[in-house]
Amino acid sequence: MELLKALKLRVIVFAWAFSGTPNLSYLLRKAPFLRLSLQLPVDKGERIAKVMARAGLCSRRDAEAWILDGRVRVDGKVLETPALCVTRHNRIMIDGKLLPQAEATRLWLYYKPRGLVTTHKDELGRQTIFQTLPPELPRVISVGRLDLNSEGLLLLTNDGELARHLELPSTGWVRRYRVRLHGHVDGAELAKLGHGITIDGIHYGSITASLDRQQGDNAWLTVSLQEGKNRELRRVFEFLGWPVSRLIRTSYGPFQLGTLEPGGIKIVAPKILNDQLGSFLGKGKK
Repeated sequence: MELLKALKLRVIVFAWAFSGTPNLSYLLRKAPFLRLSLQLPVDKGERIAKVMARAGLCSRRDAEAWILDGRVRVDGKVLETPALCVTRHNRIMIDGKLLPQAEATRLWLYYKPRGLVTTHKDELGRQTIFQTLPPELPRVISVGRLDLNSEGLLLLTNDGELARHLELPSTGWVRRYRVRLHGHVDGAELAKLGHGITIDGIHYGSITASLDRQQGDNAWLTVSLQEGKNRELRRVFEFLGWPVSRLIRTSYGPFQLGTLEPGGIKIVAPKILNDQLGSFLGKGKK
């Protein structure tokens, strides 16, 4: 038996060496039985949307939409469903262009100015944050959004899987804001927000809000929450009779706006990124 195994291994190595294509990956594709002979692990691959997101082109949700729109080809065939696992051996094309290799995960702190929308392409033709970023920046996506009239800290990354991870309330990361309201703020009403509030059938979770100062008809607050629904703070304070006139996000989890000016951007140092997100990065984003 041992002699037979040794002979089989010699035949495999001989065929590989004199095949004219001494590339093991190529050989395994052409003769998959060799994988069994060599007892190599089978690469089951990953969902294609996850692979696309990791390449930094889009979020996983956007990737699934692109697939359904017929923009993605795998090995020359238009993909009709995102329920496909791919490996490094598959050739993935998006809009006729080869899917780029995933780069090392990076994260940037960006001060989003007022008047810009957080999207790659706006249907109304408004200017987007991505049109104003430095040209040397790779393609990035945002972690969540800030609406047109909001400003402050927005995290940007070249890794769609990281963006998705950081958007989840399960991370436990608190988002803090400085908010200017029009009206005379009632401290007792602010305290009630800690129990959450339901408006027009939509429940908003716990909001921690403290009054910093009242200046005539305007008040400045510091506000914290873990889960931010679309325009949540504006809707909540409008409901209480205090419309928001300015909203600035000052922090997102451990990352601070600091001294960044509107439009400013700063990369997070690799050591800090690893300190804060090492558990996620170490999982290989599975």
